[in-house]
Amino acid sequence: MDENKQEICDLLCQALQATRQYHDLEDLFYDMDLSGETVTATFQGGGVRRINVTADSGAAMIRDILFKI
Repeated sequence: MDENKQEICDLLCQALQATRQYHDLEDLFYDMDLSGETVTATFQGGGVRRINVTADSGAAMIRDILFKI
């Protein structure tokens, strides 16, 4: 089964926005290029976090995002 990693990010973003801790999360954007795979988390006020998710499964990507935002 192929995983749609952007869809996973979109759904996770909605869930996190419903929490007190991450209510200011604006977006989780998945990107894949020649250097690898990243998720960019953007926050209200301009904060940005880039998370390396190269070779992660969908579940591993969720864990990496939660541990690094």
